[in-house]
Amino acid sequence: MSRLESKVAFITGAARGQGRSHAVRLAAEGADIVGIDICRQLDSVNYAMSTPDDLAETVRQVESRGGRMLGIEADVRDLDGMHAAVARGLREFGRLDIVLANAGVMTQSLPPHEKSRDAWRDGIDVLLTGVWHTLQATYQPLIDGARGGSIVITSSSQGLRPFFSDLSGGFDSYAAAKAGVIGLMRSYAATLAEWNIRVNSIHPTGVNTPMVVNEFFGEYMEKSNPKTAARVVNALPVELVEPIDVSEAVLYLVCESGRYVTGTCLPVDAGLVFAG
Repeated sequence: MSRLESKVAFITGAARGQGRSHAVRLAAEGADIVGIDICRQLDSVNYAMSTPDDLAETVRQVESRGGRMLGIEADVRDLDGMHAAVARGLREFGRLDIVLANAGVMTQSLPPHEKSRDAWRDGIDVLLTGVWHTLQATYQPLIDGARGGSIVITSSSQGLRPFFSDLSGGFDSYAAAKAGVIGLMRSYAATLAEWNIRVNSIHPTGVNTPMVVNEFFGEYMEKSNPKTAARVVNALPVELVEPIDVSEAVLYLVCESGRYVTGTCLPVDAGLVFAG
């Protein structure tokens, strides 16, 4: 029997990158997927964001492996929209067991940082408020299901040990939000434990996704202070991990293997945090 047979997972940022990998991996273990993504561009983001076609491709990949997926265009910054997306998922599949608060962006601006205020606002709205919205929209259905459950929040190695600031709203918002969601994780872990709902966070190093592998980010790092670049070198001899590496950590947390793991920060960082 598959490890997630009959389970339903709600995944934010599911159109591509880590979210797509999580959806496909959990579906391979028998889970039905409700996947949401904004599927449009934010002005403060300097790389191409996901599209409706990307979300459709995630659905196709899940279905090609025999799984079922409901893809919904929704914005984690919109609490009412999040409640509506969860309600659609419940109507479609009848239950909720797993929540992956994965949606993320990297808002950036090159000097003179003309987009700094917008980058701060959008970064906090997506990476921190968006996680809170995800928790708010899902905790009651998990409680009502009376079957326990698992919530995994995607933080970052930057949440465990901030490595630098470029003194602008982009990386500042990323560092603040990725640290902030640890507080949310621990608070919800403590509160939801009585219903056997576990809450954890994962902390990847750089992952081979369009958020990191793009022309703008490459240019940005080239123009960074060499001391800054030196702080973000993994201990293990790998520049980037793959999305599947993070998905396998998620799978451990949401399956029976992680049944007694809650309130925990799980690095998938190739040793970046201790080596940085």
